[in-house]
Amino acid sequence: MDQAPSAAGAQLVRQVQRVFVGRPEVVRLVVTGLLAGGHVLLEDVPGVGKTVLARALARAIDAEFRRVQFTPDLLPGDIVGVSIYDPATGAFHYKPGPVFTQVLLADEINRATPRAQSALLEAMNDGQVSVDRETHPLPRPFFVIATQNPYEFEGTYPLPESQLDRFLLRVRIGYPSLEDERRIVRAQQEQHPLEALEPVLGAPEVLALQAAARRVALKDAVLDYALAIVRGTREHKGLTLGASPRASLALTRASQAHALLQGRDFVTPDDVKALAGPVLAHRLLTSGVDAEAGGAEAERVVAGVLEALDVPV
Repeated sequence: MDQAPSAAGAQLVRQVQRVFVGRPEVVRLVVTGLLAGGHVLLEDVPGVGKTVLARALARAIDAEFRRVQFTPDLLPGDIVGVSIYDPATGAFHYKPGPVFTQVLLADEINRATPRAQSALLEAMNDGQVSVDRETHPLPRPFFVIATQNPYEFEGTYPLPESQLDRFLLRVRIGYPSLEDERRIVRAQQEQHPLEALEPVLGAPEVLALQAAARRVALKDAVLDYALAIVRGTREHKGLTLGASPRASLALTRASQAHALLQGRDFVTPDDVKALAGPVLAHRLLTSGVDAEAGGAEAERVVAGVLEALDVPV
């Protein structure tokens, strides 16, 4: 890599922001998920730019991109592929599905049944797909950006806890400001900015950035602070399910990637605080409330845990 990892990460963020106008914190969180080696769940109403963001990121890193529209009749084989019988040879041949790509957009993932949703579990967790007792490795980097509509929308299925736990971050986009929305409309009057977007990194550079993020220093005091936040969710009386050890790993790795994007080679408590909500809230299970209200309650729980803890100096 010709430039410093932090400079390369910042350049990637700026390039995506050329297309995804406004809300720079959303772009930084998505790039943080990529550099941390995780996957990102974008949650919001239709039309706020979730698909544009995914396509812009794929173009900016010169990655192969595929999109799967999740629907109630989608089958696991439509995602991971199937074995097809060849009468000429009398053997089965595996036909890979769209999951064999570098950036996969799982669009409206909560419109598919839990059976179809679960087809992504092994791919997201292990970077591989197993079909008919054979294991097939996925390309690297492999990055899933899933979008989901709010649960009150008709025809949606809540994601199971095991699926949610595989997403490093959940990001809510929100509506743009008036000025940003004006810029969006003006920018697309003649052609979509995506058509002119050039890559600034390639797959080898992305893998190098992911390796650099893992090397960002995590001092014991900051690690203990992150673990205290996770354990605080487990001890909270308003939760049926607290954050798992996988959440501890996710929080520390996301914090390392966040620090890298900030130009530092060490994690600070502020990195951990900034990532606690996006990393932990979707992994928590609240009691006695519906899914939509539960999401807001989980975010309040994380905020309360942060407020109750002393920040290390």
